[in-house]
Amino acid sequence: MKLSFLNRPWKDLVAAASFLGVSLLLVFAAVWAYHTFMTSPPYVDPEKYPVRGIDVSAHNGVIDMQKVADSGVEFVFIKATEGVDFKDRNFRTNFDKARRAGLLTGIYHFFRFDRDGVEQAINLMRSVGSRRPELGLVIDVEKAGNPDSIPTETVKNRLLQMVDYLNLLGHRVMFYSNKDGYYEYLAETFPGAPLWICGFSENPINAEWSFWQFNHRGKVDGVTGDVDLNVFCGNREEWHNFLNGDVWPYSNRY
Repeated sequence: MKLSFLNRPWKDLVAAASFLGVSLLLVFAAVWAYHTFMTSPPYVDPEKYPVRGIDVSAHNGVIDMQKVADSGVEFVFIKATEGVDFKDRNFRTNFDKARRAGLLTGIYHFFRFDRDGVEQAINLMRSVGSRRPELGLVIDVEKAGNPDSIPTETVKNRLLQMVDYLNLLGHRVMFYSNKDGYYEYLAETFPGAPLWICGFSENPINAEWSFWQFNHRGKVDGVTGDVDLNVFCGNREEWHNFLNGDVWPYSNRY
């Protein structure tokens, strides 16, 4: 039995192959452009932003925090939890090693849009325990990894529940997000709250921010592979003011 495609004119096969080739080239070009222009790190002036940091989770593997500190890094945000039941398996190890190395710490939680805010706060506190990180607790608010069917107002209300719960326990709360997430979920509901912004331009957002995550593919001694790079927004004096709590709003300001 003859296969039908063998009866097609050669020019049709060539045209089909050419179309497929062009389509693949366009896909590869789009991927290359995204990684080159959308996620390529901008220049970060070390005189303007002298305080450097990283953020880590279990996906970074075993980390030598002493080497991290010796490289000039001064702070580290460490993932603890996600949603109402997920716990990062390396949180305690990362936190303890960071403290021993003299790194200042922050602890972050990935916020799930489809789960209750108080339940998420309880999950976070079960990992945090009596720890009091110098940079406070961070709620990671972003659409990536979340269902897109949850109304914006529902997300805001659940965030308020989580923030109020943590504030009542005396914890300082900061938010992590990108530009879109900030304007949709945080700008109106939490004005003045400390912000850790993710962006790949020299002006990541038209708003005040405290920390800037500017590179997803950084290299730091003590960490195998890529690691996120961050800086504090300010000079040494502003850094000390931040650590002393001069800029931390609480729930009664929201």
